[in-house]
Amino acid sequence: MKLRTRLNLVVAGLSASFLIVLVGAEVNAMRDAVREDVAGANTVAAHFLGRLAEIYSEVGGPDMVLTFLEHLGRIRANDISLLTSTGQVVYRSPPPTYKTGRSAPEWFARLLAPGAPRVTFQLRGGLRLVVQAAPSLAVLDAWDDVSRLATFAALALLGVNALAFWSIGRMLRPFPVITAGLERIQQGDLAFRLPGLAGYEAHAIELAFNRMAQAVEDKVRVERQAREAEARLEERREMAALADQRVEEERRLIAHELHDEFAQSVTAIRSLALAIVSRLDDGPSPAREIAGLISSEAARLYDAMHGLIPRLAPLSLDTLGLAAALESLVRDWQQRHPQVALSLRQTLPGDLGSSMTLVIYRIAQEGLVNALRHASPRHVDIDARADAERIVVTVDDDGVGLGDGWARPGHFGLRGLQDRVRALGGSFEIGRRPEGGTRLRAVLPAGASR
Repeated sequence: MKLRTRLNLVVAGLSASFLIVLVGAEVNAMRDAVREDVAGANTVAAHFLGRLAEIYSEVGGPDMVLTFLEHLGRIRANDISLLTSTGQVVYRSPPPTYKTGRSAPEWFARLLAPGAPRVTFQLRGGLRLVVQAAPSLAVLDAWDDVSRLATFAALALLGVNALAFWSIGRMLRPFPVITAGLERIQQGDLAFRLPGLAGYEAHAIELAFNRMAQAVEDKVRVERQAREAEARLEERREMAALADQRVEEERRLIAHELHDEFAQSVTAIRSLALAIVSRLDDGPSPAREIAGLISSEAARLYDAMHGLIPRLAPLSLDTLGLAAALESLVRDWQQRHPQVALSLRQTLPGDLGSSMTLVIYRIAQEGLVNALRHASPRHVDIDARADAERIVVTVDDDGVGLGDGWARPGHFGLRGLQDRVRALGGSFEIGRRPEGGTRLRAVLPAGASR
């Protein structure tokens, strides 16, 4: 059932109840009034008529009493009868001329009319004068009053309900607009706003609805932008991972080219230079000096290439495995920096995947190289260990500490490592140690190696 119908029914029920109570109270008051009037009138009429009839009977006999009653005629609220001793009716008062032919409904008369009291007077000559109350005319007047009141009540009820119907309809007129607005919001039209609505409550609902719609629109827009940004970030991560893969492949190819082609060419150049030196006379000469320079430069270039190859791609990973590659890394840098104490502790399984192996090697390599180049340490400790759930790689040094700008744009070494570790589902931390120096720590899930 609609709200408008329910409100109209409530108003109609309350109005009808009020009018019914009003009419009932009026009927009750009329009943008391009719009974009091009829009883009072009957008492007065009975005593007055009885006394007169006794006087006329004493003076003139039955004929004078009959003449008196005929001249008296009809009394409004009483029926008067004159009877003989045998019960024969000598006189009966004429019927009323007031509202002739009309009478109140029987149920209404029973409701209002009191019992019709009768008073009998014994007269001279064996006559009896009977005075009996006749409330029908008073009841008819009450019925007419109640009818008029009921008609007015019905008209008032219709008027009140018509006014209530119109007022409630006007009050509820904004509700279909609000419902339509909610349906449009539900259908995704978040830009919809309610127009100005009449009425204090409707205007308050309009303002709240529009604020809610604006908040929902802003939230959806922010969430959409966040999803788009997340999708772009994921694409960039995929592109960065693909770029890292391509870079590693190119590094590996370059390292192989340096090892297989350039190293052999440099070795050949040095061999040729040494052959030239061996064929020249032992005395000093420009050609012998130039050949010596070529041989020395070729040896320096050869050493530089061998130092560059592990930075590009640790070829020992493919042949010797991660443990041997880490030991070779530490040994090579120990030879270059004999004044720094380097240590390596590792307990790693041998079945790590290629991606995990390369990331662990790069973490140790980046941490070691950064410490030696920028921190001026006395000790650098590398620890790589694994259990059933995770792999932890830590590089500690006691140098001057990490600079504040390591993560700013343009510094790709550690930031690239951080992205690689997070791509495998791990965590990457770097910061100052309480006892001084820097700690680089990466935690990788063991399942990522599969």
